[in-house]
Amino acid sequence: MIRIGILGDIGSGKSFVSKSFGYPVFNADSEVGKLYKKNRKVFIKLNKALPKHITQFPISKQEVTKTILANKNNLRKIIKIIHPEIRKKMNFFVKKNKKKKLIILDIPLLLENKINRKRDILIFIDSKKREILKRLKKRKNFNYKIINKFRKIQLPLDFKKKKSKFIIKNNFTKRFIKKQIKYILKQIH
Repeated sequence: MIRIGILGDIGSGKSFVSKSFGYPVFNADSEVGKLYKKNRKVFIKLNKALPKHITQFPISKQEVTKTILANKNNLRKIIKIIHPEIRKKMNFFVKKNKKKKLIILDIPLLLENKINRKRDILIFIDSKKREILKRLKKRKNFNYKIINKFRKIQLPLDFKKKKSKFIIKNNFTKRFIKKQIKYILKQIH
């Protein structure tokens, strides 16, 4: 099985590109959302670590946003609880799809958390800064301060780009993305 790790800036279109491959995708952001909504154990751990902030189950994104903005250490506390859970879910996903030819890992902190393996094929999604900002502003929970906090815990984009075997220039059109994916798939099969 070939594992492809998708890298790029927040809002660069990693999930859009991941889905465009047509293979099973592990989307860490979506899994985090499910943990907040459905996992009472995660709520109990977060409530214990941040009793002033995480008070209701299911946990709302707004509550998490306020928690992160309230104190610079809160994001680290959340990550410490959430990431082991995401790793478990990813391992289950990999096992479940072990017979597939290819799987896509759409995990924002793939390199930072050393989730990737040496043989994984890393693909960097390159997007223009103003396109990214335009897209981020359309998001329901857009908050520039939160985005900057997440950017601070990520490795530099140049480093991720250098680590990648392929770079997809994302202009946010399906046809253009499909063409680049087709080229990459030919190279790796």
